[in-house]
Amino acid sequence: MPLPVVALVGRPNVGKSTLFNRLTGRRTALVQAEPGVTRDRLYGEVSWRGRRFRLVDTGGVQIGSVDPLWEQVRRQVEQALQEADLLLFVVDGRSGCLAADQEVAEWIRRARVPTLLVVNKVEGAPSSADWVDFYALGLGDPVPVSAEHGQGAGDLLDAIADRLWPDGDGGTKEAVVERSLLHRAGAGMVTASQQEGEAGQEEPADQIRVAVVGRPNVGKSSLVNRILGSERVVVSEIPGTTRDPVDTPFNWKGNSFVLVDTAGLRRPGRVEESLEQLAFGRAAEVLERSEVAILVLDATEGILHQDQYVAGLIQKAARAVVVAVNKMDRWQGVGGWPSLLARVRQELDFFHYAEVVPVSAKTGQGIPQLLSATVAAFENFSLRLSPGRLGAVIQEALSVHAPPTRQGRPTRIYGVQQVQVRPPTIVLQVNDPQAIHFSYLRYLENTLRREVPFTGSPLRWQLRRQTEP
Repeated sequence: MPLPVVALVGRPNVGKSTLFNRLTGRRTALVQAEPGVTRDRLYGEVSWRGRRFRLVDTGGVQIGSVDPLWEQVRRQVEQALQEADLLLFVVDGRSGCLAADQEVAEWIRRARVPTLLVVNKVEGAPSSADWVDFYALGLGDPVPVSAEHGQGAGDLLDAIADRLWPDGDGGTKEAVVERSLLHRAGAGMVTASQQEGEAGQEEPADQIRVAVVGRPNVGKSSLVNRILGSERVVVSEIPGTTRDPVDTPFNWKGNSFVLVDTAGLRRPGRVEESLEQLAFGRAAEVLERSEVAILVLDATEGILHQDQYVAGLIQKAARAVVVAVNKMDRWQGVGGWPSLLARVRQELDFFHYAEVVPVSAKTGQGIPQLLSATVAAFENFSLRLSPGRLGAVIQEALSVHAPPTRQGRPTRIYGVQQVQVRPPTIVLQVNDPQAIHFSYLRYLENTLRREVPFTGSPLRWQLRRQTEP
């Protein structure tokens, strides 16, 4: 049975993302003291009283804005309203009830979804007079909280549980202990979902976690929307539109994915604004937690230094990779696709093992091939060779080209073993590790890849000293 969905809504900069992080127990949403930080829908899972629900963070609603970007944000919020079982209408207790709150209240009232009024930024021991103005919104009794400090979070979760499960028991000993733990959490971000363990929040082992990465404005979000077949993330010509990593599970031909759209990555020297620095760090973290990276390039602009920098981050993280050359519907280069492919191979020669797929987020060209390449890259990333097969390949390589000598002493390789997957990691047992130059390891890798291509997956090599048997 699907989990109930609770959506956070409100005007910009009332603390929705801080409250989202507080209740989910994870710093998933970017938080900054400026309006409009959140633009896409972010999902998390919360546990309370032994029950679970999905929490959705949304961008701030600006009624009457003619900015096309804000119009897309509003559509994202509307989609959250359509799937929500309960709304948390968040307002700012410090600023009081503003005309913008009245406009948003009227807007969500038309959605006819059960709503809880949450007055955020209420610290200390305030009296009801501090939020009495919000009764004018006509949404019932306000629930005062301080998302930043955790104050009132347990009461809010009680109110959510009472709405979602009216017959539930909120007065059990377990519920009281849970509420006490949350109140004591303070700024430590420990929440009910963490008290019960986070295993329930992790993806199943058979899901392929895919990070869509690239420099700004190459069409990552458009590509994600095309793959998913819906406007899951906000798309704009303005670089830096995506800020929070957006996780979306989906299935394709029996394969289960978690697709993560990330902020555009730029070289550290070109990252100036603090918000962009936060988004950059979050995107890099997502890359570390993913199995496969789809590196998105812009066919109309060619390979830039920023593209090579992002490719280097993928290589450093040792993730499986597929290169998606986007905007092929607009490319008019000489020589056709073979010519462009050759240039990509030349500029990204360290990704010689990656499959390069021409795609168009606008028309859908190449999407099935991109997903097939992603599945293949994941399978090779997870591939473990039998000891006999691996040993035979390395033995053949040694017979053709023996390791170099060092200071007149022969270099001996006594054994080879694959010790892990994701990425495949191979250990060579040698008498003198310093004698094995990286060029010889590259020779061994090329020999192995001729037998087992490992398309899309990097290989790691480790040297261990062993005395002669």
